[in-house]
Amino acid sequence: MNIPFMQYAIELAKSAEIGGEVPVGAVIVKDGKIIASAHNMIENKNDPTAHAEIIAIRSACEIIGSPRIIDCDLYVTLEPCPMCAQAISFARIRRLYFGAYDEKNGGVENGARIFTQSGCNHRPEVYGGMNESECGELLKGFFRGKRIVS
Repeated sequence: MNIPFMQYAIELAKSAEIGGEVPVGAVIVKDGKIIASAHNMIENKNDPTAHAEIIAIRSACEIIGSPRIIDCDLYVTLEPCPMCAQAISFARIRRLYFGAYDEKNGGVENGARIFTQSGCNHRPEVYGGMNESECGELLKGFFRGKRIVS
């Protein structure tokens, strides 16, 4: 696949939006290849845990055959929430790359800052702000549309 990993996550986020979901996409990479990808499915699955990151982590763990995906990197269009940040830690993901910062509900650079907590057993390398404006605009547009409709 020639599409850079974050760009692919953005395409997944756009698919989520078409399906009525908050536009978040996630891609898990091992040895330079995508092994799992997902977008939010909370509304479609009636599952509050069906965040893009959680779905992608579950898929990658199944593919690898382990609850720990140590040599994998995660690309996601939005700063993970505390639930997803904790799952990233438990999965032992090597590197986290995210797009837009989430000042309200983030769990990495904002809010709970899961990786800085003393009880956090694994802290991935974190790179925030990748394609930040494009990722942020997707989310702003989605929520702007929701306010107009409501």
